[in-house]
Amino acid sequence: MADSIHRLHAAVLAARSRDPAHSRTARLVAEGLPKMAKKLAEEAFEVGLDAVQGDRTGAIRESADLIYNLVVLWSAMGIAPEDVWREMDRREALHGIAEKLPKGRGKLAAPSLPAGLPLLAVKR
Repeated sequence: MADSIHRLHAAVLAARSRDPAHSRTARLVAEGLPKMAKKLAEEAFEVGLDAVQGDRTGAIRESADLIYNLVVLWSAMGIAPEDVWREMDRREALHGIAEKLPKGRGKLAAPSLPAGLPLLAVKR
């Protein structure tokens, strides 16, 4: 999977400079970080909703969308997959691969959302 993420990251970096009229990735990047964050949150919600509904196929498809939108956001923030892999390695060394860091320890300060970031509308 890491190879797929690396290929996706490289493709996203290349697509950012394309014409937004013809590239979904370029259009998303042109719309800025608030739009990218909104799309990421929407996809995460859709994965969760499919899980609650027991829709395995839907969860797989929405997970792929979630990963795509995460990589687009990474690219806009100057984050490479290796940056995330290093953090995962650090956490594994501290608590094991299947554990999350305890609350309040090892966390970076939570960023505040930009003013005017629209709330997500739930599709029904």
